[in-house]
Amino acid sequence: MDFTLKSYTSLITSLQRAGYKFITFEEYCRGVHPEKFAILRHDVDEIAKNALKMAILEHNMGIKASYYFRIVRQSNVPKIIKEVVSLKHEIGYHYEDLAFHNGDYDKAIASFKTNLEYFRQYYPVCTVCMHGSSSSKYDNRLLWQQFNLADFGVIGEPYLSLDFNKIYYLTDTGYAWDGGKYAIRDIVENNHGLTFHTTSQIVESIDAEKFPKQCMILAHTLWSDNICQWIFLHIREFFRNNIKYLSLHNKFVANIYNWAVNTYWRV
Repeated sequence: MDFTLKSYTSLITSLQRAGYKFITFEEYCRGVHPEKFAILRHDVDEIAKNALKMAILEHNMGIKASYYFRIVRQSNVPKIIKEVVSLKHEIGYHYEDLAFHNGDYDKAIASFKTNLEYFRQYYPVCTVCMHGSSSSKYDNRLLWQQFNLADFGVIGEPYLSLDFNKIYYLTDTGYAWDGGKYAIRDIVENNHGLTFHTTSQIVESIDAEKFPKQCMILAHTLWSDNICQWIFLHIREFFRNNIKYLSLHNKFVANIYNWAVNTYWRV
């Protein structure tokens, strides 16, 4: 079984064994650049309880990670945010304001400011990360074509601040390490030429010293040791990925997909 906390532990252990230093994205933006490092990033799209399980696991292994919370109730659970912070992890704002406000830049930036201040009551947030908002035609990153992150005390946004030709970006988007064809916006250009399907393949690459020395690894909060949840999520993501893929080529399917996603987040 892949995408379990057990397999996640094996990934972390292999990085530790290979001598990687674990730094938060905030630390990277403040100039902490070891020769060999891994930035563990968690986009808490939903199932906030799983974020806490990962945070505890990492804390017990002596490492810190960066957790990005959305404003929606499936992610924004104050008790869990506080506990993640208490474990010495970084938290940031997983923003989607331009999509929420249908491309209205004035409303979006006002919303961004309000939500950023909300999360700052838990942690001195200084990095943010866009949510892909796959059901929206608006790319949330475009907000920064009209406004400046620095004006809000933000020092980093992964998609805008990192050179992914130098720092290898590995993401489990779509519940797969090679799920790029299902991604709408979680796509970056790089020249590393590496592809992995399973976590064990990544571990093998690390153990063989073939893995890049500097990386950001995005692991969403869908990793679970609960067999019922694991089965449900695999089935859901299988159908979701295929519908999302079809929606890229069929307007009717796209409309159905967008309605379903928007309804889910409003529930």
